[in-house]
Amino acid sequence: MKVPILILYPHSRCNCRCVMCDIWKTTDAQEITAADLDRHAADIEALGVRWVVFSGGEPLMHSDLFRLCARLRPLGIQLTVLSTGLLLEKHAQAIVEHVDEVIVSLDGPPDVHDRIRRVPGAFERMCGGVRALHRIRADFPVAARCTVQKQNCRHLAATVQAAREMGLRSISFLAADLTSAAFNRPVGWPPERQAEVALDAGEITALEREIDALNEDGFILESP
Repeated sequence: MKVPILILYPHSRCNCRCVMCDIWKTTDAQEITAADLDRHAADIEALGVRWVVFSGGEPLMHSDLFRLCARLRPLGIQLTVLSTGLLLEKHAQAIVEHVDEVIVSLDGPPDVHDRIRRVPGAFERMCGGVRALHRIRADFPVAARCTVQKQNCRHLAATVQAAREMGLRSISFLAADLTSAAFNRPVGWPPERQAEVALDAGEITALEREIDALNEDGFILESP
């Protein structure tokens, strides 16, 4: 058996309070240590892992993330960090040295993004982080992914424009997860909580209009 892509969660906590996620409610910080990784290094090689994605929580909250990167990179493994973007500027130099790409979570134009993230100034901090990466290496790849839900379904075109203006290489869209036990929801969401994120009939119509207005030039990774 081969496992070409391995997703690791190096740190259990997050620095945003997103309306569609409950990971931020986690108070117990847990990390993958270098020793943990060493114990599994032989298995990672045996399984033919070629790409490791650091997800979370927020990977850049890890106390020594780049030590984990230094352990994996000599194995010829591509490294991707999924990030809220709030700590990019702080770690810009190490990211460029130890990581192959960053994918930031972008929830809309500035006011929409900050409202969904519930972190004042989150959009501008992300922009500052992307600028810092590109000052060090102009072609360092940074992409965006956007979780579509009630608060941003009318702003897809504006979200794409924000990603372009930020200097990102692409954007990807996915639907909000309302029913699983993921994202620190051990028993799932009740219907009333789902309704805070799910689209109603009118919002679905608005979403269809937004999708129809998007430009298919390859910057958006999915088809309509």
